[in-house]
Amino acid sequence: DTRVKQPYDAFLVLDVEATCLQGAGFDWPNEIIEWPVCLMRWSDRSPKGKASELEIVDEFRSFVRPTWRPQLSQFCTELTGITQAQVSVAPTFPKVLKQFARFLTHHGLIDPKNGRPLQRFCWCSDGPFDVRDFVVKQCFISKIPMPIWLKGDVLDVRKVVSLWSATHAFQDSQHAKTRFASTFHLRSLNIPQQLRVLGLGSFEGRQHSGIDDTRNIARVITELARRGIRLEPNTPINPSRRWQWMGRPGEVLE
Repeated sequence: DTRVKQPYDAFLVLDVEATCLQGAGFDWPNEIIEWPVCLMRWSDRSPKGKASELEIVDEFRSFVRPTWRPQLSQFCTELTGITQAQVSVAPTFPKVLKQFARFLTHHGLIDPKNGRPLQRFCWCSDGPFDVRDFVVKQCFISKIPMPIWLKGDVLDVRKVVSLWSATHAFQDSQHAKTRFASTFHLRSLNIPQQLRVLGLGSFEGRQHSGIDDTRNIARVITELARRGIRLEPNTPINPSRRWQWMGRPGEVLE
């Protein structure tokens, strides 16, 4: 039995797409334009909590209408494949969160009255950016508090795979392991690279399509579980984080 004890009942794999300008970077006031989530559960969990087999049991996807800068840049459309027509008729972020909360309620993950978790679920993303940066920014722009079910820490899948890849490659050389510790940031693996080092083949779908990115991250998480890796948060989230462009709630300083 290669199963290990897994502390979480379910996983919410998220890879948002957001407005962007070429060269703007992560400090720009990006607005979320796609909210795609894969809900994953164990299919072989024992009474003692041991498991190794994850599967996608449902998906949620919605485009989101930006309000601060409603017009997408050409760079953004070319990068994500999301069109102006798709976001112009989409609900705003607060409405999408309400729709998604109903999705969570339907699956027994949160209390419909107060939003508190009823099961142990973990957010998962490729890198720390989706919840730590994009969601926090969007809640500020939309002038809403971050829902209690979104405040939990996040499993940064890229960090897990990058560390696994390096330690696996250098397991016979303590010197290499020590050297790696000081150059870890240079070995960050994107989604296609994660799939490759885990022997999962090529990326399926269109890169930077939120739903396709999310499904491929789910493939990676499934393989990590199969290899007996304990899946738990490794990235803290600060809902009160602020950027220099933030004025009063909802105000973006030009």
